[in-house]
Amino acid sequence: MTTLTNDTAQNALVKDTKMRSPLSEFWRRLKARRLALFAGGLLGLLFVFAFAAPIFLPFTPDAFDYANTLKEPSFLHWAGTDEFGRDVLARLMFGAKLSLLIGSSSVTIGAVIGVTFGLFAGYYGGWIDAVTMRIADVLFAFPGILLAIGIIAILGPGILNVIIAVAIFSVPAFARIVRGGTLGLKESTYVEAARAAGAPDRIIMFRHILPGILGAVIVYFTMRVGTSILTAASLSFIGLGVEPSVPEWGAMLSAGREYLMAGKWHLTFFPGFAIFLTVMCFNVFGDGLRDALDPKLDETK
Repeated sequence: MTTLTNDTAQNALVKDTKMRSPLSEFWRRLKARRLALFAGGLLGLLFVFAFAAPIFLPFTPDAFDYANTLKEPSFLHWAGTDEFGRDVLARLMFGAKLSLLIGSSSVTIGAVIGVTFGLFAGYYGGWIDAVTMRIADVLFAFPGILLAIGIIAILGPGILNVIIAVAIFSVPAFARIVRGGTLGLKESTYVEAARAAGAPDRIIMFRHILPGILGAVIVYFTMRVGTSILTAASLSFIGLGVEPSVPEWGAMLSAGREYLMAGKWHLTFFPGFAIFLTVMCFNVFGDGLRDALDPKLDETK
């Protein structure tokens, strides 16, 4: 009787699993990662406040008020004011939009280039694979921030050049991930069937192989956005990023350190906490996506 009951329960579980769509199965796994969902919710709020800041905030990031300079947090200015009387919270919210723009656009550019080169290297092999991986090895030989500093030193400071610099050091990681996945999938039965049916290489690569490794790309993309935001803030902190007057977290942190000895802690605490919280949320959410997209890591059944 016990064996029969166990078999019935197991068959019901298998039937229920088969009836689920891939999207519902992904959502079921992701819901079990509550910390990742919480991090994703915080990122969603950040996006809302960043792009709807003019609606929520009574101040603009460049509204000077010389009668209220270097004021600590109050009911009027929740995060205080800077040396020019500008509202720190308003600058943080507008800086969030800029940081998210730099991080997402730079990683998108790096992902498109890296995925393309990784697909060609893994699928064709030979000299294409050798050249691509040697270039990736050269870029990997430099720490990311040093490579970005070197590129900025050549191109000059500015938002566009920061995006280019961060995108370049994102390319080799995406290329290596996609190359490894392509090597594992190009000999699969369904790929061989597509090849035998006469499908051209571009169709095989982008329609049959790429969807199989897209999960790993999405996970790394999410984590890489946080790293890119941190790198862009670091470049602005040392004066190689945006202009000092631009409301960007790294530039705000650099300007605020001059007033630490005067006890104006809020000028460095709030930008630093914004960078820390955003990067941590992207990493935690990316880790949850990895667990939800990989059935081998499913422990919620």
